[in-house]
Amino acid sequence: MLFIDNAGITDASINLAIEEYALKHLSVDESYLLFYINAPSIIIGKHQNTIEEINQEYVKENNIRVVRRLSGGGAVYHDLGNLNFSFITKDDGQSFHNFLKFTQPVIDYLRGMGVNAELTGRNDIQVGEQKISGNAQFSTRGRMFSHGTLMFDLNLEDVQASLNANPEKFKSKSTKSVRSRVANIKDLLGTDMTIEEFRSGLLRSIFGMEPDQVPQYKLEDKDWAVINQISKDRYQNWDWNYGQSPKSNVKHARKFPAGIIDLRMEIADGKIEEIKIYGDFFGVGDVADVENALRGKRYEQVEVTQALAELDLKHYFGKIEPEDFIGLVFLEE
Repeated sequence: MLFIDNAGITDASINLAIEEYALKHLSVDESYLLFYINAPSIIIGKHQNTIEEINQEYVKENNIRVVRRLSGGGAVYHDLGNLNFSFITKDDGQSFHNFLKFTQPVIDYLRGMGVNAELTGRNDIQVGEQKISGNAQFSTRGRMFSHGTLMFDLNLEDVQASLNANPEKFKSKSTKSVRSRVANIKDLLGTDMTIEEFRSGLLRSIFGMEPDQVPQYKLEDKDWAVINQISKDRYQNWDWNYGQSPKSNVKHARKFPAGIIDLRMEIADGKIEEIKIYGDFFGVGDVADVENALRGKRYEQVEVTQALAELDLKHYFGKIEPEDFIGLVFLEE
């Protein structure tokens, strides 16, 4: 495994471009580790409706960047107190959805520092009832990354104020606010430490050697040229970060083991004229396949069931049964 030094860049649109570049352009026979810290920003999950996930007024007033990532999952707030890690490797057919494989090195480091961390639920690292890390994955053409946040010294007030929590997320939880569900690692340590020291310690723990001895892939001018183009074309692009939401007269959302799935449909003359699928689920396939399969079909259970019969919905959403998804399409509020 090689470490990629991002040169201390704190621009989320560049850091996500570095990650995409490593995934799609570097040697497929090598694995990579990338660390990055972003200036205040909200990183939106691939399938989410940006406008509904953020407090637009607060985000604008506080100059918080909004950038959509390639992976699924929920929206997260980043600032200079948050360390992000990304493992970029082959997709061997067994690693996608295996969050423990990629979070275990981080958990081991935290436990070695006296922080009783564990992987909980789908993709969170928690200490007791409080979340200190959220993780997500993306796979394409036999390659994947598994990346996560480490809330070291995050401004927790900004976390609360900048995000609009989806009520579906809390239906099965006794804790009802974002602010009370998260904690900073710095507050859990028995010693004072900077995020730079924490980063160096994690690097030392993962590679088993001093940071200046860690094997690296050094980004050169030719790499940066492509990275900057990816950033411009995707992560600085309004259409990617916000996108257009279709008009809808039907909105059905429910939380499944796979995550929240939120359907928006325009039903006209008894047919599904338009459909858009949002959510914080993790899937390998492009949900546009599901949308295309249903668009133009009669809004009745038999036709919808037939339209989806050839699709493996687990490929698109993770752990969900066809009857559960079809039930969501015809959910009675």
